[in-house]
Amino acid sequence: MEITTYISNQPLERQNLLMTIHETILKHDKSVKAEVGSMMGKTMIIYKGKGLMKYGLSSVKNYISLHALPIYGSTVLHSKYKTLLPTASFQKGCINFIHELDMPLDIVKELITDCSLIDLLKMKEAYLESKKAKK
Repeated sequence: MEITTYISNQPLERQNLLMTIHETILKHDKSVKAEVGSMMGKTMIIYKGKGLMKYGLSSVKNYISLHALPIYGSTVLHSKYKTLLPTASFQKGCINFIHELDMPLDIVKELITDCSLIDLLKMKEAYLESKKAKK
């Protein structure tokens, strides 16, 4: 499925926001390529860099989810954006929101710019090394 098809199949009131966030991710993190795929049992736009999922953008039931793996691995980024986005619902690595008011586009741009500086492959390798050292 094409990304434009995925977005056009979403509720009309979400389509513009989804497209704008999609374009923001591609513009501000040149390390990723987008494709529609399945993750956690849901169809979504998956953004991969170096073979690893870095972001996911989905429209489910009553909200939109932006999965941002760099915030999962960085307590500093997670705390920063939880403070900047008080009406969004944060999980470990994803941000759920209903309206653009919950997820202002200037903050999305800042989030993606911050996340673009993080190399997930290096983060994964460091994590695996730390687990190995604990054994």
